[in-house]
Amino acid sequence: MSFLINDNYYIHNAHIVNEGKIIKADVVIQGGLIKLVLTDNFAIEDVLLDEDTVFIDAEGLFLIPGAIDDQVHFREPGLTQKGDILSESKAAVAGGVTSFMEMPNTIPNVLTQELLEDKYRLAANKSLANYSFYMGVSNDNILEVLKTNPNTVCGVKVFLGASTGNMLVDNVQTLEQLFACSKSLIAVHAEDENIIQQNIKKYRDQFGENIPFDRHAVIRSAEACYSSSYFAVTLAKKYNTRLHILHLSTAKELELFDHKTPIEKKRITSEVCVHHLWFNYLDYESQGALIKCNPSIKSQDDQIALLIGLLGNKIDVVASDHAPHTFEEKDNTYFNSPSGIPLVQHGLLMMLELYHQGRITLEKVVEKMSHGPAKCFKIEKRGFIRPGNYADLVLVDLNCEQEVTEDNVLYKCGWSPLEGMIFHSKIVKTFVNGQLVYDDGTFNDNVRGKRLMFIVD
Repeated sequence: MSFLINDNYYIHNAHIVNEGKIIKADVVIQGGLIKLVLTDNFAIEDVLLDEDTVFIDAEGLFLIPGAIDDQVHFREPGLTQKGDILSESKAAVAGGVTSFMEMPNTIPNVLTQELLEDKYRLAANKSLANYSFYMGVSNDNILEVLKTNPNTVCGVKVFLGASTGNMLVDNVQTLEQLFACSKSLIAVHAEDENIIQQNIKKYRDQFGENIPFDRHAVIRSAEACYSSSYFAVTLAKKYNTRLHILHLSTAKELELFDHKTPIEKKRITSEVCVHHLWFNYLDYESQGALIKCNPSIKSQDDQIALLIGLLGNKIDVVASDHAPHTFEEKDNTYFNSPSGIPLVQHGLLMMLELYHQGRITLEKVVEKMSHGPAKCFKIEKRGFIRPGNYADLVLVDLNCEQEVTEDNVLYKCGWSPLEGMIFHSKIVKTFVNGQLVYDDGTFNDNVRGKRLMFIVD
């Protein structure tokens, strides 16, 4: 199938899920932007369209703003045996993700402004989705971090617990200076490294090198997460810092967050990842190393509490923390199996499956995967179906079964812990900046996303 190079479309008779409502309407895309959202009685022939406008009949389909994934690891540069910007952005758009924010623990670690801009240049040439990249923080690059432009970079990333890439920041003086001086949003991986190391010693003494994978839940424990999140929140309150805590995994951490203040007015926000809503401790028995991730998947009580916190607005954003490793790397003993799960292709489908189960509304899925990230990061002209916004849009069929198989997994690593799972929704089409980049299994490889821009107060 060949694609037209076009950014003018007329989407007819879609069920639009947007800003807390579901309405039946038409959307006109012109020049890559949403031109009109037509909800009243009108005749199509009365709408002034460009002569190259492509008509799409969306009867029976749902149109949502593209998901914005604020935490992915696409592994380029330096780790491209696991994934790269082209392969993983294709998986993203196939999953309805039109924009992503990628982490700095690539090789080399992104610890200078020059290395940061190198990644933007890679994405401009390779990414099918829109993109931004976090500036990395180490114990000794604070002056370089403070050069980060908050209008053009999504934020700076701090690992308070060691994870893949070992970018641990444990110098209190560095952290105090960062929280006091940063004009950028600070995104934090919050786990207490001292508690983790104590737990590793305990279980290593008990099991040697062959620690069972289910002990990961108690090695990277709820206590380790709460202690670190509490520390970060305390620092942020001290300096009135803009803080975003990534991948909450415990019920107790929810105590730290406000559910009453609108997200756009919050100084401290939070994220939950789809795997912490989907899996729990019992799943280690069947999944083992495949669901080893940091922070760990924990108890059923934590899993339930996280969904309640999401529905009650203590949690502002849902993301994937897409983190591919080769199957050969994962299929190993506890200490030799890296942490991380590839999920960007399936994160939206997982949330839509929770909708089919009656556990969340469509409106709330869109709020937390599109509106929430746009508001949290103050992204310019994205995250909503509004005239004047970029046409980052996804057409979804909510009545189409599909099984996850090795053949339809698009990650470069070639596997998913969801293989064998039957979803009851399907991503039909994905538009990025008004261009049809994904159409029912076919990609427009000529499309390239844009650099995300941010509005700073």
